[in-house]
Amino acid sequence: MLGFSQEIFCARRKKIFENMEGSVMVLPAAPVSMKSRDTEFRYRADSELFYLTGVVDPGSLAVLNPNGDSGSFVLFIQPRDEEKERWDGKRLGLDEAKDIFCADEVYSLEDLEKYLPRLLSPAETIFFRLGSGSRIEQLVIQSLTTARIGRSRRILGPQSVADPGMVLDPMRIVKDPEEVERIRQAAVVTVQAYQEMLPAIRPGVGEWEIEAVLDSEFRKRGAWGPAYTTIVGSGSNSTILHYVSNNCTLENGDLVLVDAGAEVDLYNADITRTLPISGRFSDRQNDIYEIVLCANREAIETIRPGVSVDQIHLNSLDVLIQGLMELGILNGDKDKIIEDEIYKPFFPHQTSHWLGLDVHDVGDYTFGKKPRILEPGMVLTVEPGLYFIPSPVSSIEVKDEVLSEYIGIGVRIEDDVLVTSDGNEVLTASLPVTAEEIESLVGSIRD
Repeated sequence: MLGFSQEIFCARRKKIFENMEGSVMVLPAAPVSMKSRDTEFRYRADSELFYLTGVVDPGSLAVLNPNGDSGSFVLFIQPRDEEKERWDGKRLGLDEAKDIFCADEVYSLEDLEKYLPRLLSPAETIFFRLGSGSRIEQLVIQSLTTARIGRSRRILGPQSVADPGMVLDPMRIVKDPEEVERIRQAAVVTVQAYQEMLPAIRPGVGEWEIEAVLDSEFRKRGAWGPAYTTIVGSGSNSTILHYVSNNCTLENGDLVLVDAGAEVDLYNADITRTLPISGRFSDRQNDIYEIVLCANREAIETIRPGVSVDQIHLNSLDVLIQGLMELGILNGDKDKIIEDEIYKPFFPHQTSHWLGLDVHDVGDYTFGKKPRILEPGMVLTVEPGLYFIPSPVSSIEVKDEVLSEYIGIGVRIEDDVLVTSDGNEVLTASLPVTAEEIESLVGSIRD
């Protein structure tokens, strides 16, 4: 349960049942991922299974049915096995799991074929994510086939399979207080790790060393580790949006873009800072940094209940384009630049994404055909950026001599923001962000 109260999972299931009349939801645990041959990656629990049950154990399966004869929450778990537990650790017994997770019934996974078809048979719709090819998926498809064949004999049964996200995603997009607290903790840990990392930025240091400092600090401060593969992109690597090789050496006069976040109890932070390796931004680097910083602040100021989520991006984009026009990098009518997306070689991504159990958390950005309106409890990133890839950009109207001065510069500034009842709270506000603050901290342990 990771310290969460049992009541919170019971309340979530009760709420989800309101949208599941005549349906059953099947939520399997995440599969164990293999790194190579018989070597496993560290296990990470499935977000949806955890959200509704608190279960984090591999090999588990939850079946949720508001009108089920065996109860509304049936759990399958791996059976006790003394030999396997000697290698992999203790497993829960059936009675122990029933008590911990407040399940109505708990069965061994060995009895899946015996019980699962029976649990699925009364439902019209099965909420289950297809595509895994797993043993569970085969049983779900078999239930559909059996029902279709039997329908001519007036035997009822499942008629369709639907994505669980249809009913789960709208719930998950608004965080409850226990979730907000975990995201806040992840943000605090990430900020502290960055503060330990900043003095290590200097020429000659490996990108991998910066990654190691951050990941070590995450674990040292109680996080499970990085929420995603840490990005440390120096020089032209800073223009690669998801650069994760981290195998180059920091060079004097370049920038280094660091994008990292800690995971605490499955909840995540996500922060980006762009830093001058020499300890000082050059004039051209500072030009771009100030534009991106202004866009970051404008976007944050936009966030409050009642504002549409797309307005955050539009306000940020307006600042970025205005800055590029003032530098002479973009020319022409601003509305035309936006309409034709002429800016995209420099800013190819959105300003925000939802944040929570998943780094790019679930939840549509539209509701019907309109942009989603922000509500208290939503958590999202603000991450404008400008990137000047080291190759000619022939698809836009620019002054080549101006553009050439910025080639190889990549700047992104990312913060995590909670929508509150009267505005917003920047969960990462304690991490320095102005050019002057950054310059005072970067490389402060240099000889």
